[in-house]
Amino acid sequence: MANQKLKKTTPVQKKYQALAKQKEPPRPILLNCIRAFITGGAICLLGQGIMEAMIHWFNLDKEKASDPTVAILILISVILTSLGVYDKIAQWAGAGSAVPVTGFANSLCSSALEHRSEGLVLGVGGNMFKLAGSVIVFGVVAAFFVGILHYIFGGGPH
Repeated sequence: MANQKLKKTTPVQKKYQALAKQKEPPRPILLNCIRAFITGGAICLLGQGIMEAMIHWFNLDKEKASDPTVAILILISVILTSLGVYDKIAQWAGAGSAVPVTGFANSLCSSALEHRSEGLVLGVGGNMFKLAGSVIVFGVVAAFFVGILHYIFGGGPH
């Protein structure tokens, strides 16, 4: 598709694009990777700390401590997004803040905040579902196929 646009450009536009590409500063790929690694690791470290606290203070086992841990991480992400802090972290960290569950919570919260003036159903709900719909559909389809594989290789219903 980009090649089709290049075919329709005039010689002056092609010359300008070449000049703009020369003047474009190089991307700090290694620095961006380090920032993403540090931020994603810090989010995961926070999650592990919350999980260890749940195990220690509330006497939960690892399996039962994971659900409230994820809920707390989502809550922290939504609060930081509402205060405008998470976006600053994401701008510095890049993909490191987008990969964990907190990035998905940030996306949903940002969408809700952006479209709240359009109403709760069509604005907030509709635009949040545009974002989350593909994730939900993928999760349901993946669960369906995993269930079929489990049924076939796991020996049927239990």
